[in-house]
Amino acid sequence: MDKFLNVALPKGRLGEKVYDMFEKAGYPCPSIKENNRKLIFENQKLGIRFFWVKPSDVAIYVERGAADVGVAGKDILVEYKPDVYELADLQMGKCSMCVAGKKDFVDNRNKTLRVATKFVNIAKEYYSSQGRDIDIIALNGSIELAPILNLSDVIVDIVETGTTLKENDLEVVERFLPISARLIANKSSFKFKTEIIEDVRKKLTDLL
Repeated sequence: MDKFLNVALPKGRLGEKVYDMFEKAGYPCPSIKENNRKLIFENQKLGIRFFWVKPSDVAIYVERGAADVGVAGKDILVEYKPDVYELADLQMGKCSMCVAGKKDFVDNRNKTLRVATKFVNIAKEYYSSQGRDIDIIALNGSIELAPILNLSDVIVDIVETGTTLKENDLEVVERFLPISARLIANKSSFKFKTEIIEDVRKKLTDLL
């Protein structure tokens, strides 16, 4: 068994904030703040190893055991349902999953609703709970374009401030899933490294 606790951090602003939390919680790794392109950083004395991964990949690294713990958005956990333990809500990166459309949008329930999104499973579950017949259009980027170009009636996407929507003459129709960063753990790691993982969880949540 690896003697290190392996931690997958999401690249970007959120990951930097999460690392700052680990540092305050007593798990520093100063080399992570050096200006370099390294992806893996170790504090041998504390037995902790951090690595940067794409935010949407954190759950995969944790689920498959390459990382013992990691920090992933609730959107990823709901969309992909990885087989991991969700240990804590770190209350950062707060936003909402929303339905949005043009300002004059009115839902005609006699017609199939065209929904553009990259969160296909979340959208399906949401509309299924409403008994709404939908046509999913899976897109990977610039989701806001879909209703503007009449590719879709609405979009399902993450909204933080709503600025991008406003700039494209769109507005939120419904907010339905609060999202924030969650501490997750590999199930097998949790069994074998319970003590340190619980210590990390407690020290991080004590900071909230």
